[in-house]
Amino acid sequence: MHKSITPSLARCVGKAVVFAGALATLAACQTVSGGSPEEGIGYRQARFEQMTAIRAYRACVEDARVLDGKARETRSPAQYLASARLLERCESELGPEGRNVAVEERMRATGLAVQNHLRGGDVARAQASLDAFERAFPGRDLYFADGTSFTDAMQALLTKLAKPEYGEFSTLNVPQALKTEMRRMQHWAKN
Repeated sequence: MHKSITPSLARCVGKAVVFAGALATLAACQTVSGGSPEEGIGYRQARFEQMTAIRAYRACVEDARVLDGKARETRSPAQYLASARLLERCESELGPEGRNVAVEERMRATGLAVQNHLRGGDVARAQASLDAFERAFPGRDLYFADGTSFTDAMQALLTKLAKPEYGEFSTLNVPQALKTEMRRMQHWAKN
């Protein structure tokens, strides 16, 4: 007597063939890495150093912001200056590990240092901080809530713009109150 293959046996054989094919395909696959294991370790070490530097930077900036808050409450020029100096120290201690990370955060902190030097009455140091901002972040700018330019406003306040450039107030992206004050100063300087 001859036995025929039943449909259930055919399904089992079919599954076994598919399973065997899948195993053969997986066995042929190889994991290819781009380099030696040491490169992966070096990358992880560099990333760890970068994250450590950024954490220390953020903690330092937070301390400076606390000083800034106290300065705003008490309107103390000394606290504004202390906050500005601490912000500059945070940036200088960041090191090369973190220079290309958290650029926007660093821009805001450096901008706050410029403003706090100015609020503290150290105009020369505010100018030097603005120069450092422009060197560290070339072609970049911060914008106030009303859309006006941080660098334009600071350049106008720190008289980095030549006096004839003041005449073109409409081309400066500075707050309206600053434009009004600059016009007032220009008017009384002439009259």
